[in-house]
Amino acid sequence: MAYLAKIETQDWQPVALASLAPAKPTFSPLEWSVIRLARGDALWTIRSFGRVRRFWNWVIGRANPQLASERLEALRRMAVLSWNFGFTVPGDDVAAFLSAGFTPDQYELMVSRINAGLSAPQRITA
Repeated sequence: MAYLAKIETQDWQPVALASLAPAKPTFSPLEWSVIRLARGDALWTIRSFGRVRRFWNWVIGRANPQLASERLEALRRMAVLSWNFGFTVPGDDVAAFLSAGFTPDQYELMVSRINAGLSAPQRITA
């Protein structure tokens, strides 16, 4: 009977339970700074600029707010939307965020931290 046969392996190693647990989502310090800086960006900064807007920015000396890295730009766009709308971001924007290499857990972490930052009392420092 095959199912009664004793199975032995010589290379048996115990598996640590910590390695089986899913890793906690996190962002690098650079990514956190992009999320914090996105609070000051207006909603119009996530749209692509036309010729008139580029000319106007050139006249008044305003730099392009878009980041050079496509991954960081996707993070900035999602952070701007999350600072303004919280979890009520359109699905297409979330899909673009996920296709940039981020995970749904990172999305939830970012929006929950943004919501916590919005609901925290404002401190006045002198």
